Amino acid sequence: MTRRIGGDTAGPEVPVLVVGEALVDILAGVGGQRRSHPGGSPANVALGVARLGHPVRIATRVGADHFGRLLRTHLEDSGVELSPGSVVQAPTSTATAELDAAGAADYTFDITWALSAAAEESLRDSPPAHVHTGSIATALSPGADQVLHALHALRTSATVSYDPNLRPALLRPAEQERERVEQLVTLSDVVKASEEDLAWLYPGVSPDKTAARWATSGPTLVVLTLGANGARVWWRHGCQDIAPVPVRVVDTVGAGDAFMAGLVSRLLHAGLLGGGLAEAATARAALRATTDTDRLPAVLGEALATASRMAALTCTREGADPPTAAELVA
Repeated sequence: MTRRIGGDTAGPEVPVLVVGEALVDILAGVGGQRRSHPGGSPANVALGVARLGHPVRIATRVGADHFGRLLRTHLEDSGVELSPGSVVQAPTSTATAELDAAGAADYTFDITWALSAAAEESLRDSPPAHVHTGSIATALSPGADQVLHALHALRTSATVSYDPNLRPALLRPAEQERERVEQLVTLSDVVKASEEDLAWLYPGVSPDKTAARWATSGPTLVVLTLGANGARVWWRHGCQDIAPVPVRVVDTVGAGDAFMAGLVSRLLHAGLLGGGLAEAATARAALRATTDTDRLPAVLGEALATASRMAALTCTREGADPPTAAELVA
């Protein structure tokens, strides 16, 4: 595979690294039935990026139990490599999603998040082209501190994407979470957040106002997802709505993660994300230059349209099951 920087072919592609939780979603429907599916927001993003044809590895924490084997098979069958030290002698984390009649999910968690010493060490090996993280991995101690430290080191040779994907049931009050979230935002090139995330984090403040502010604080793109109403992207010089893709919704589990995977994939293909050696600065500058306008460039519009289609197709399936590249264009 090759990576393009600013439109030029530039040698073999270095894997995308995802840092964060992999867990099992236990879906509880309105009729009381319960079904188990592999999940975890970062793991879902890793799966989606791999299904779109990119080499991906994930630094995570899964047990050597039945749920852990389910997760490893799920990820590896789609081409996601687990970093050394990701399998530990402890129970695999779970999230129970109570689904309402519209397919929306309300979560409760049984989770421990920390990277093993071996997994933390693996972050210093084989520098990636791009790093993605978010959700519980960036909020729950002690692992959140490990992730923040890793991003400070990795962003010198890789571009970074971040999705807060906040889980209030696991968090301190919003005013205590803001500092860490904003640190991660400033370290990132691309940020995606839902309007629910921003409404919780900054009560009484318009999510649009927060997204616009974030777009001038470090990241080049900030995407605000609006559920059935599509999305809105912000950059330094403007914003634009992204139309939703109408589908018959089975459930919304993993839709935001599929959106993130589609966006990262298309920006990597366009040479607007990626790194390795001295190339992260080049890709970062190319992405910044692309947004030096008050109109959304076509390449970014296409990337966001792909992301929206990824999310929509995931909503037509049960659980976090993003489409492959072939399914995306079918």
